[in-house]
Amino acid sequence: MRTGKGIAARSIAGEARRSTLVLTFVLMLPALISLALMLVAVGLFSSTTRHMEQVAALRPMVAGDIPEYIWDAVSGRVSYDACGAEETLRQVNSRLDALISETGGRLELVVTRRTMDTLSGYAEEIRRGLLDGTPIVEIEALLDEIRSVAALAENMLSDCIAQEAEAAGRLTRQIVRTAALFAAAEILLVLFALLFSLRMRMRLERTIREPIERLEKVTGQLASGQMEARAEETDTLELRDLTFSVNRMADRIGELIERNREEQENLKKAELRTLQAQINPHFLYNTLDTILWLAEDENSGEVIRLTKALSDFFRISLSSGRDWITVEQEIRHLSGYLAIQKARYRDVLNYRIEVDEEIYGCMILKLLLQPLAENAIYHGIKEHRGGGTILVRGLCRDGRLHFSVHDTGSGMSGERLAAVHRSLAEGTEMPHGQEFPGHAGSGFGLHNVDQRIRLYYNQPEGLHIESGPEGTTVSFDVPADRKENA
Repeated sequence: MRTGKGIAARSIAGEARRSTLVLTFVLMLPALISLALMLVAVGLFSSTTRHMEQVAALRPMVAGDIPEYIWDAVSGRVSYDACGAEETLRQVNSRLDALISETGGRLELVVTRRTMDTLSGYAEEIRRGLLDGTPIVEIEALLDEIRSVAALAENMLSDCIAQEAEAAGRLTRQIVRTAALFAAAEILLVLFALLFSLRMRMRLERTIREPIERLEKVTGQLASGQMEARAEETDTLELRDLTFSVNRMADRIGELIERNREEQENLKKAELRTLQAQINPHFLYNTLDTILWLAEDENSGEVIRLTKALSDFFRISLSSGRDWITVEQEIRHLSGYLAIQKARYRDVLNYRIEVDEEIYGCMILKLLLQPLAENAIYHGIKEHRGGGTILVRGLCRDGRLHFSVHDTGSGMSGERLAAVHRSLAEGTEMPHGQEFPGHAGSGFGLHNVDQRIRLYYNQPEGLHIESGPEGTTVSFDVPADRKENA
């Protein structure tokens, strides 16, 4: 299983992501706070400066313009309505009202606004006096009052500017202290971030290093032959699949080693059965009886030919312990065997060998064709009334050697042929009493030939069998190689 009970998964990417987020937050927090405070301070400072500018703009209007405009009307230069005093008073009062609203009712501005109301009252008296023809002396007295009140309002505006300047100074000093405080906090947070990053780095290294060290230890044990070694399950998500794969690989290697051991044992058994089949005492007795019968019949030529065929048969069967021989040697071995059997069965058995001489130099696993011919004789020709013919063909096709052994015997039933195919596909022998042709009574038979082809040539397919009323054909394909494989 990939996941174990009670093991909480940790992701390397997740750990790195969390560490990055924490560090980013820690380092950005003071900067964000400083930025926010700076924006607030800049806003306050800008508001204070704007107020100071607006108050400073009102001073000449209050102390200079309004008395000047009223004097022009009193001296008769212009009419009171055209002098501009009323408009100027409205502008000053309007700006003062706005400033009082923005500053939250600063005392100096409130008092100045009330003073401007007094000034407006004197201006109204002058306007009525001019309309009613009040003596000039009384009007000039009112003008002096206007100048005094305007001067008082100007002083109040000056005080207001001084208060704003003092507030701006306090704000500047507060900003400097705040900046210093946050600079110190930033330094502390950087130190904390360094310590935190160091701790997280060590944690990440441990998260990665320990599982990898365990995997390295297990792979080393596997390499040294300790196939029972397995890696412990890790809580690191990215390495969990790797751990599972290593353990699965170890299981698979163990299975392959066991399978290889079984295959080697099967090969040894097949080779032993092959050798035993070639030294079959019944075959040897029958052959020697045939030679003896020919000798008694004074057929010396046939005796010599069979004796040479028997000699070639056993010499090539042994092949000095070699597993690979040339196609030419395999054909000589087959020819010797068929010649001996022909001498025994005479007209019952005929045979032809049609193999391209171009492939004679190719290497082939020895003792593949003779067992197929033996199977054809004992389970095809002998059981067929009137005998029959064995045809052996060999050629090179698409870089592979193709051989077939066909007999004109009675063939196999569909049920028996299906059983043969199933047995070969499963790599198992037929149950006792249901042996397919060649397995019982004919040496090592088709089963061992099929097994040797699959194992030695490392290919999924061995023998291919076709059978019908006109006989049986057994064929196989192997790579064409002119160098010895073993």
